[in-house]
Amino acid sequence: MDKKALKIKIEPMKKYFMLFLALGFVLASCSNDDDGITNTPTPEPDPNADVTVQNFMWKTMNFWYFWQQDVPDLADDRFADSESYTAFLTSETDPSEFFNKLRFTEDRFSFLNSDYKILTQASAGISKSNGLEFGLVRFSNSEEIFGYVRYVQPNSDASTKNIKRGDLFTGVDGQTLNDGNYRDLLFGDNDTYVLNMATIMNNEVAPNDVEVSLTKQENFVKNPVFLDKVLDVNGQKIGYLKYNSFTNEFDEDLNNAFGRLVAGGATELVLDLRYNGGGSVNSARLLSSMIYGTNTDNLFLRQRWNTKLQSQFGDAQLNDFFANETNAGSAINTLNLSRVFVLAGTSSASASELVMNGLAPYMNVIHIGETTRGKNEFSITFVDDADNDYIYSPQREDNINSDNSWAIQPLCGRNENADGFSDYTAGLTPDVVLEEDLSNLGVFGDENEPLLARAIQEITGSVSKRSFTVKMPAKPFNDSDMMSPIKDKMFLDKPINFNFK
Repeated sequence: MDKKALKIKIEPMKKYFMLFLALGFVLASCSNDDDGITNTPTPEPDPNADVTVQNFMWKTMNFWYFWQQDVPDLADDRFADSESYTAFLTSETDPSEFFNKLRFTEDRFSFLNSDYKILTQASAGISKSNGLEFGLVRFSNSEEIFGYVRYVQPNSDASTKNIKRGDLFTGVDGQTLNDGNYRDLLFGDNDTYVLNMATIMNNEVAPNDVEVSLTKQENFVKNPVFLDKVLDVNGQKIGYLKYNSFTNEFDEDLNNAFGRLVAGGATELVLDLRYNGGGSVNSARLLSSMIYGTNTDNLFLRQRWNTKLQSQFGDAQLNDFFANETNAGSAINTLNLSRVFVLAGTSSASASELVMNGLAPYMNVIHIGETTRGKNEFSITFVDDADNDYIYSPQREDNINSDNSWAIQPLCGRNENADGFSDYTAGLTPDVVLEEDLSNLGVFGDENEPLLARAIQEITGSVSKRSFTVKMPAKPFNDSDMMSPIKDKMFLDKPINFNFK
């Protein structure tokens, strides 16, 4: 990105833009001083070359990418003139392949989308969906696949059909699912499809004759606050919250759920983050405050950007503290706990891991389940809007290059907790290992659901006669959330202010 693109206009205005912490989606403001970051000007490409998309990608990655200094092709002095720059941009005509050329070898999560509108709507919890959330598992020594229902979204098409958590399916429209067809059959353009259901017989998944027809709804809104309740276990009040996504449009719903837990006298909490792939970092901060406390002097996280940007931010930008109110001004309903029991597994990522890591310096976080995904980086949504430093802003959609609808979502940094720890790329390991059992997934919030029952055992200290033996462990290689436009993101909800010297 050249210096011209970074120079701010002397006007009483702010730039509003959306940030994702790959861990997402962020409404924020950005203001610079006149003298900006010193950056070697990049030659402009040949105006006759068809490189609009590639030019946008390179300039964005050169400035914002977390590993910019580790990718030789992103070096500030990589190109001496327009001819060499244009030659590089034309080396790949496929935008996806070109984007991959710019990625660092350790980058597992940066991605792109050919339509920025699909990406940004999904970040607000709006998508085309039939309401069925599921995991996909491979049969042993086979390319064939079966699915298991994790949960059904309320008020969806699936909620009106005879299908529920724990149900299995092996086909779609009469075709057996396999590695080669499941993307088209389950996530393709077909708005309506028929699931061919299955059952477990002799510890094996076998098709049956049951069929369930499902239809995707346009602009379906998913409320992530799925279930909250207070369990009375031998006189002990245990709160339970099933939270499916850090979607900041529902922060008030989240706070109201904690109000009910407080009113119900909960003195312990089981936080169910299974299948929660992340979202808003501010929602993670608010949730953590609802669990631990509202002391705004306690540091929750610190951002770590690339070497080009880190020194340009002051502490006010880099540091996030626990909160005492929501963005809407509602007082935080907090349980003021000294420990929390978190149910999390391989599909728990980004903002879910941020909550666990951010709370760890202050309280005992007992993790029950499996190792989490290990997504500790954050990203930003970029579009072809050079005057806004390529950062997506819903207020600036008329300024986006109409010839380029692509959006890129590169990793731009990491989050550290108050102890300075952020190195969990291998995932957060559980204190109590317990896989989900396909033969006994149970019902969310029921005391007999295996993972909740195991948490209750830890809380009460009483050893029940029940067995926690897993007969058919769920080993998903993919799931419905990971195939959504936003995958497993975490986004920052605060103004981004450069502190240029």
